[in-house]
Amino acid sequence: LVVAQLRHLVEADTEESGCLGTLDGLANGREHVASGLVVFLVHAHVASILVLGVLASGSPRRQKFFKDLGVPFEIRLKPVNEVYPEHLKGAEISDYLAELKAQPFKNELKENEILITSDTIVWHQSKALGKPKDAKEAFDMIRSLSGYKHEVITSVCFTTASGQITKHDTTAVYFNEISNDEINYYISNYKPFDKAGAYGIQEWIGYIAINKIEGSYFTVMGLPLHLVYKTLTTMAT
Repeated sequence: LVVAQLRHLVEADTEESGCLGTLDGLANGREHVASGLVVFLVHAHVASILVLGVLASGSPRRQKFFKDLGVPFEIRLKPVNEVYPEHLKGAEISDYLAELKAQPFKNELKENEILITSDTIVWHQSKALGKPKDAKEAFDMIRSLSGYKHEVITSVCFTTASGQITKHDTTAVYFNEISNDEINYYISNYKPFDKAGAYGIQEWIGYIAINKIEGSYFTVMGLPLHLVYKTLTTMAT
């Protein structure tokens, strides 16, 4: 495996926004989505960041993010049933799921490793939109977003052998009114069944439907790179 070096460390906020979530009460939760985890193992050193990543997801977007950051990785899969308690709202859901995804790896971490897991949801009209199960559900999700503002929330959990930090980032997204024909065209040609809220901002629907965003574009894509980079550099120092 290749080891890459990220230099020019930056100062970053180390405020913790969460801790390890408990699995108690899962029986009362509801299914969010079952998939492979998004996982990176990061070997951190003092003068720089020496990174060896383990990606447990088939997501080409997240793979490209870490490639562009200069972080080498290998792919491993550990499926998890992504269920959360019904009382959770907004970022509480994505925080919980990001922490849940770290659970299977906690006892495998070495002293110099940082495990990164993440989860993204679309929060709209007091409801979390995950990944659609089929074309009908995808259509209903996009139809509900048409002409409205919604939030995309991505949580990232950083786990080491001695502790855990969870942070999240939120971007507001404004949709134009879109027709049923446009929705069906998008679903038929892009099959957005692996995307929270049934759409990808980087795809055709993002070109024609999104009026503006307030926040990070990459948070909508599924990983707030600025947050990940700053947190890693802080943890490394």
